[in-house]
Amino acid sequence: MTMFYAIPESRPHTPLLDQISIPADLRQLTVEQLPQLAEQLRAFLLYTVGQTGGHFGAGLGVIELTIALHYLLRTPDDHLIWDVGHQSYPHKILTGRRQELLSIRQKDGLAPFPRISESPYDDFGTGHSSTSISAALGMALADRLQGLKHKTVAVIGDGAMTAGMAFEALNHAAHTHANLLVILNDNDMSISRNEGGLATYLARNLKDKMGATTAALFEALDFHYNGPVDGHDFNQLLPALQRSLNSKGPQFLHITTLKGKGFAPAEKDPVGYHAITKIEPINPPTPPKPRQSSYANIFGRWICDLAEHDSRTVAITPAMCEGSDLVQFSQRFSERFFDVAIAEQHAVTLAAGMACRQMKPVVAIYSTFLQRGYDQLIHDVAIQNLDILFALDRAGLVGEDGATHSGCFDISYLRCLPGLMIMAPADEQELCNLLQTGYEYQGPAAVRYPRGTGPGVATTTPQIIPPGQARVIRQGERAALLNFGPLLNEARVAAEQLNLTLVDMRFVKPLDHSLIDQLVTNHPLLVTLEDHAVKGGAGAEVSEHLHTQQYHNDLLCLGIPDRWIEHATRAEQLAECGLDSQGIIQSIQGCL
Repeated sequence: MTMFYAIPESRPHTPLLDQISIPADLRQLTVEQLPQLAEQLRAFLLYTVGQTGGHFGAGLGVIELTIALHYLLRTPDDHLIWDVGHQSYPHKILTGRRQELLSIRQKDGLAPFPRISESPYDDFGTGHSSTSISAALGMALADRLQGLKHKTVAVIGDGAMTAGMAFEALNHAAHTHANLLVILNDNDMSISRNEGGLATYLARNLKDKMGATTAALFEALDFHYNGPVDGHDFNQLLPALQRSLNSKGPQFLHITTLKGKGFAPAEKDPVGYHAITKIEPINPPTPPKPRQSSYANIFGRWICDLAEHDSRTVAITPAMCEGSDLVQFSQRFSERFFDVAIAEQHAVTLAAGMACRQMKPVVAIYSTFLQRGYDQLIHDVAIQNLDILFALDRAGLVGEDGATHSGCFDISYLRCLPGLMIMAPADEQELCNLLQTGYEYQGPAAVRYPRGTGPGVATTTPQIIPPGQARVIRQGERAALLNFGPLLNEARVAAEQLNLTLVDMRFVKPLDHSLIDQLVTNHPLLVTLEDHAVKGGAGAEVSEHLHTQQYHNDLLCLGIPDRWIEHATRAEQLAECGLDSQGIIQSIQGCL
């Protein structure tokens, strides 16, 4: 197989791949042609992702598996479900979307993950981890109830297998005796290096080149185990797949692959090449711009500084060490760092247990992933009023990853919990201040902050803000603009152009009721602004206060509308929602 050392800047020559519009075309090839097709598919994937950016290493690792599955299955009648979907780009190329791949992750382009509405070959929409076996089992049982003989396959990575939901589905599948094939794509990775007993167990048995011990684990769940099989060798892969597909009952095929296969830099650094940005053309040298710290960087430095002075500080993350910028913490305070793998429910209750024993847990988790631990948040943390800080990264619109990863609902699902404090910083220094405030708060607290960089405010020693204390940015007339979170600069433009009073609220809960009570006396119109769903968001908190106090001021709530916001750049998404400065101005002008 050809090893690539650079991403091609021009479209590679792919005559065999060009003959394939849909999987039915693929099935016209001979087995001997499949390695050549794999090489061309790998080259085309390298080229297109270089042009668009996007998920990278996982797709390179499943080139042969994707070809083999579509070669042996009769898709779209047979069902093929890709867990998470980071690895689905080759699948999209082979299922009629090759010409559109240059639009992936862009506004009005292909989705970054499988999506039912995009193609009949996408049997199930994914984006979050560990749902594939449950969905595949549901399809297999539905087919059985309808007397249909379709085959059903779920492809799940060893990282996704760390989640409890995957084992719940395996356990139920054994009970149903459904005709289901689960393929474990074992590449020793998720996004970060895998953590936990399962990862160690699989790695130890693969090192010994024996599947007997691994077989015992899955055969105890009444799956027929086959493997381990080299997932890059068609001579091993095709017969193993054929045997599993032709067998009745729950089947488990264990394959080994290399994340980033065929691209030397990605093989060497699978974490760094999980996804890449667009490769820009080489231009004449220009002085490099100083790198601006992201909100995640600010959090990572804050928690390291905190741990230096407080031995009670522990950091917990569900497989997002790099994304949440806990790498330095994990190295400097390894005994107080806990990566629990893809197990959000466990992460929350683990923190609860630690809080019960006088530790101070900080749970670093994406807003969209905390949704998966919601019962634990209520039952194990909030009801017991435990002293835990949730650092909610990727809150609000996240750009190219789209609706599956947007953190648009955390205010709605958090503000209904008694005693839980919710904060939304507007800049880097406010993030430090509110993280420290939440850490010192006696009870559960959450700080929500967006993906990427802020306005570039320099950070100094964090200051504890009295809970519920907003700050007035400017005085104006007629209307007061109440900003919650990172859209303060957009709000500032609107406030200056329309001569509005501008307030950075900082706290969603507790709300600064006394300030709002003052504002209603000389501002007929109140406007709330948030990078969050309007339904149930910070604006709703303000509305409830106005209603309770029987104020009759007009209220305009600006935020993410009640529909799914598709993948695009974050700037494009904000403009679509009317949350850029011009959109804010137009909305307010319509009410003045």
